[in-house]
Amino acid sequence: MIKLSENISSYISSVFGEKFLKNYKEFIESHYVPYIRISGTEEKQKEIIEKLKRYEIELEKVDKVPNAYRVLSGTANLGKTLEYALGKYYIQSLSSMIPPLILNPLETDVTLDMCAAPGSKATELAQMMNNKGTLYVNESNGGRTRSLAHNLDKLNIINTGMIVSKGELLSKYFDGFFDKILVDAPCTGLGIVQKKQEVSNWWSINHALKLSETQMKLLVSAIKSLKVGGEIVYSTCTLTLEENEFLINRVLNKHPVELIDIELPVKSHPGFTKYGDVELSPELARTRRIIPWEINSEGFFIAKLRKIGETTALAKTELKKSTYIFVNWKNKYIRNTITELSNWYGVPMEVFDQYKYLLKKNEIQFIDAGWNAENLILFNRMGIKLGKIDKNGLLVLHTLAAQILQKHITKNIIELTDEAYLKTYLTGGTIKTMTEIEPKGRKVIMYNGDMIGSAIATKDGLKSQFPRALRTGDIIF
Repeated sequence: MIKLSENISSYISSVFGEKFLKNYKEFIESHYVPYIRISGTEEKQKEIIEKLKRYEIELEKVDKVPNAYRVLSGTANLGKTLEYALGKYYIQSLSSMIPPLILNPLETDVTLDMCAAPGSKATELAQMMNNKGTLYVNESNGGRTRSLAHNLDKLNIINTGMIVSKGELLSKYFDGFFDKILVDAPCTGLGIVQKKQEVSNWWSINHALKLSETQMKLLVSAIKSLKVGGEIVYSTCTLTLEENEFLINRVLNKHPVELIDIELPVKSHPGFTKYGDVELSPELARTRRIIPWEINSEGFFIAKLRKIGETTALAKTELKKSTYIFVNWKNKYIRNTITELSNWYGVPMEVFDQYKYLLKKNEIQFIDAGWNAENLILFNRMGIKLGKIDKNGLLVLHTLAAQILQKHITKNIIELTDEAYLKTYLTGGTIKTMTEIEPKGRKVIMYNGDMIGSAIATKDGLKSQFPRALRTGDIIF
C-alpha cells in the first residue's frame, strides 16, 4: 500500500474539503471492485454468464449501463477463461464505460477515438456501432499501439483503422471531417489511485498544469477536425479543476462550441461553475463529475460539446497518395481467391458483399463495407487479416476471420471435444493424433459451440493456426 502523498492530500483538501479527503483516502485503501463488459445480444450475454460460473465467477448486472457487470467473486480467474481469450468479454472499469455511451456513435457516423490505447473505449465504440461504418482510432505512443491492436483483434473489431500520430496534429489531415470524436485525454489520474497507486509517487500540481496544455491542444485539434454540428466527448480520469472545468471554460471562451446537457447512467454531480473568487461559465453545470466511492469505481470528469460554427483550419499537410486501395470481392485480383474460399468453407457469396478487401503482397485484409477513407497512407493498420495466399494460390483463412465468419461457415469444420487438444491448439501446437482427417488442408476449429480459429490438416496431424499474439497456456478449464 502506497501512502497518499502530501501533494495530493493538500490539493484534495483545498479544493474539495476535509470530508472529501477522508472519503478519498478510505476509498483508495479499500478493495478494488472489477467490472467487465460482455459483448453481444442479451441472449449471448446470458450464455457467457452461465459459462463463467464454471470458473466460480459470479456477476451482477449494473443497472442502466448496457453490457456492464460487477464481479462479485472469482476475480483471480477473470483473465484465464477461454471466453476471455476469445474476446467474449472485456475487463473494464465501470466509469470507463461511460464516455462512449455519452458520445453514442451510430454506424452512420464517421467517428474518431483520439487517444485510443489500450482500446477499452475504442472497442466499446466499435461495438456500439455494430462493428460497422467508419471508426478511426489514434494513438500517439507507438509502444502502446501493440495493446490497442491486440484488443481490436481479440474482440474481432472490423470497422476500424488505426493511425499513429500526435492527436494535436490530426486536424492537419482531417479538417471538418468527423461526426463524433472521443477525447479521453491523458491526465494525472487522481480518479484511479485505488488501482494505480504509483500515481501518488509523481503527482504534482505542476504536472497537472503541464498536462492541461496538452489536453487543450488535443481538444482544439478535435474541434477543428469536427464537422459543424458534430459532437465531442471530453473525459479524464482525474479530479483536478485545471484539467477539467478550467480547461473547458477556456475552450468555451475561444472556440465555436457549446456544452450539451448529459445524463449519466450512474450517480454524478455538476461540474464547478465557481472556485473561490474565480467565476466560471455557468454552462459548466452541464459537465459531470463521477465521485469514486459513490459508484464503487473510478473518478471521472465528462463533458459533451457541440461545434456550432466554422473554425480556421491549420495549414493542411499534403500527403503522398497511398498505392493501396480497398475493393469489393469482384475485383479481378481477388475474385477467384474469394470464390474458392466461399466454396471451400461453404460461405454464401453474398456474405462477402459485407466487406471491402485489400491485397497486400500475399495477404488479404478485410474491413466493413461501410468503412470510408479517401487515402490509406496515414493508417498503420485497417480492419483484420482475412488470410494469406499459400504457394498453391489458396487463401489460408486467418483465425480472426474464421471467428468473424463463424455463423456462415458450413464446411471443413473440426469439432474439438478434448481439453488437452484445445490446449495444444491454443498454444500453437500440432495435434499429432489427428492424422485421419480427410480431405487434408485448411480447416476451422470449433469448441463448445464457439469458433476458435483455423488449422491445417496434414499427414502429421492438425496444425494450429492460432495467432502467436493471442496464444495462451494460462487458460483454466
